[in-house]
Amino acid sequence: MGQTNTATATFAGGCFWCMESPFLKHEGVLQVQSGYTGGRVVDPTYQQVTSGETGHYEAVQITYDPQTISYAQLLEVFWRQIDPTDPGGSFVDRGPQYRSAIFYHFPAQKEQAEKSKKDLDQSGQFEKPVVTKILPASTFYPAEDYHQKFFLKSPQHYQRYRSGSGRDAALAELWGE
Repeated sequence: MGQTNTATATFAGGCFWCMESPFLKHEGVLQVQSGYTGGRVVDPTYQQVTSGETGHYEAVQITYDPQTISYAQLLEVFWRQIDPTDPGGSFVDRGPQYRSAIFYHFPAQKEQAEKSKKDLDQSGQFEKPVVTKILPASTFYPAEDYHQKFFLKSPQHYQRYRSGSGRDAALAELWGE
């Protein structure tokens, strides 16, 4: 049995609870971990990040098999989880920790992310410009264990959050699904 080559992708799209399950549904996605990236504090806690003072984004880091799922396919999944025109947060979650961003790990990811963003911006899908940032990946700090795979650990709480936050309704309106 041959060894699987893996790659890493990192995306911020608001509440990280809502970013795990959409990626895990795809063949070739080996792991999705919630955490924090892009900030100034070493090894921050959830409480520190939710204060909005650390500069971190709530994000997910994805380990995937590029022979099975491409980075371009992951970008497609990402865009459909967010409102890429919202500079102040994500749905009801407001603050810098909830902004959307793509964190690239090498130049080819940056190029693909920039092309994907440009294509989306020019598609006519949105009346406002796409403001999702494309940033170099930096240290990723895994979130506390209770946040990992929250959708499996607390499915009722998770579903209440998704519908109560307006996220599902907003995504259906934005993307027509």
